[in-house]
Amino acid sequence: MPTPHPLIFKPIYQPRVWGGRRLGELFAKSLPAGTDPIGESWEVVDLDEGQSVVATGPATGMSLTELVAAWGTDLLGRAPLVEGRFPLLIKFLDARANLSVQVHPSPAEATRLGGSVRVKHEAWYVLEADDDGAIYHDLTPGTTREAFQAAVADGSAASLLRRIPVRPGQCYYVPSGTVHALGAGVVVAEIQTPSDTTFRVYDWDRVGTDGKPRELHVEQALASIRCGEPVEPQQPRTHVAGPFTTVTHLVTCPYFKIERVQFSGGVEQEIPYAELVTWIVLTGQGSVSYGSGADTGTIPFKPGDTVVLPAALTNARIKTETDCTWLEVTVPTPSDLADYPRPAAAALNAQPGTPAAPIMPGIQTSNDPVIKAQVDAQIKQNVTEFERGEGVNARKAMRENADEFGIKINS
Repeated sequence: MPTPHPLIFKPIYQPRVWGGRRLGELFAKSLPAGTDPIGESWEVVDLDEGQSVVATGPATGMSLTELVAAWGTDLLGRAPLVEGRFPLLIKFLDARANLSVQVHPSPAEATRLGGSVRVKHEAWYVLEADDDGAIYHDLTPGTTREAFQAAVADGSAASLLRRIPVRPGQCYYVPSGTVHALGAGVVVAEIQTPSDTTFRVYDWDRVGTDGKPRELHVEQALASIRCGEPVEPQQPRTHVAGPFTTVTHLVTCPYFKIERVQFSGGVEQEIPYAELVTWIVLTGQGSVSYGSGADTGTIPFKPGDTVVLPAALTNARIKTETDCTWLEVTVPTPSDLADYPRPAAAALNAQPGTPAAPIMPGIQTSNDPVIKAQVDAQIKQNVTEFERGEGVNARKAMRENADEFGIKINS
C-alpha cells in the first residue's frame, strides 16, 4: 500500500442535455469524441453513481473509496466522513442552456425518503460567463410555497425566481432547500457535499436526448423548498496578502470552506498543512513534492486539475513555474477548545495575574513567581500544540501536572 501522496483523479464526463464543449477549450480536457454535450466533469467523487480513480502517482488505479478505507485519518485528518463517504464532491459544469429549476432535499425530506437520498449543499465559482450570463437563486421575496406551486402548475415558475447576473470570479452559496438553476452561458466549479440527489421542479418545457420530457419531481421539490426571506447568495469577502500569496475568503459553511489563492510564479516553499486540503487549479502550472528518503515523489499540476492533499502528507513543498490561482477547499472541524467556557467580559478586561483574570477557566494561580512561570510555559506549550493540530487537551495536561505546580484546577 503506498503512503499518502498528492492525489489527482481521472475526470468522469457526464453528457447532459443542457451541456456544451467548453470544458475542453477552457482546460484542454480530453472530452469524449463527437459532439455530445458534456455538462459535467466529476473531478473528485465517492458515490455509487460515480467513483474517482487515481490518475497519477503511486496510488494510480485505486479508487477514492479504497483510499478512504486504506489511509483513514492519514487522508482525512479530523474531517468527518458523510454517511461513510469522502466529505466533498468536486465538479466542473458547462451550461450551454439553462439547467432545470431544481432543489436539493431538505434534511427532513432526505430522512423521510431514505435510501440514497442525501442532503446536498453546494457552491458555484464562476469561471466563464456570457455577457448575459446569470444564475437563478432562491424565490423572489414574499413568494409562498402555495404561490410557487401554482406557478409550477401553470408553467410560470421562472417568473418567481430571483435572477442574478454573474461574472467570472464570483462565488455563490446554495444551501440545501434553496430553489436554483445555473443559467445558459455560464461555466462554474462546483463544490458540494457528497450527494447527487436533485429534485427537478421545472425544465423550461424542453425534451431530453430521447425526445421526451425529462422526469420532474414536483412533490419532493415542494416539500424541500425553503420559503421565507431569500438566502444571501454571496458572502462578504476578506483578503489576506503575504510576500507570495493573496488569499480571498469566498464561502464558509458547516460543510466546507472555500478560499481563492493567488500564488506567485517561480517560488518554492513548504506546504504547512496538517489537515485535508483540496486545490482546484484555475490558472498556472507547478508541482507538489513529498516524502523522505526512498519514498519521495513529485506530482505536477496544471489548469483544470483538482489536487487532494492528504492530512498526513510528509515534507510537502509547492513549486510554481508560473503565477497560479486555485480554489482551496477545506472541511471545517470542531475546535479542541470547543468544550471550554468563554471567560466573562470582566475577566477578559481584568488586570493579568489578578484573581478576576485567571490564566485559563477553572485555574487558580499561585503567587509564587517560579510556579507562575512554570504554569505560563505549560500553557504556551499547550497553545502551540493546539495550533499544530496535535489535539492536546490543555485541561487534562494541566491536571496531570497540578501537584507539581501546586495549583488547584476545578473539574
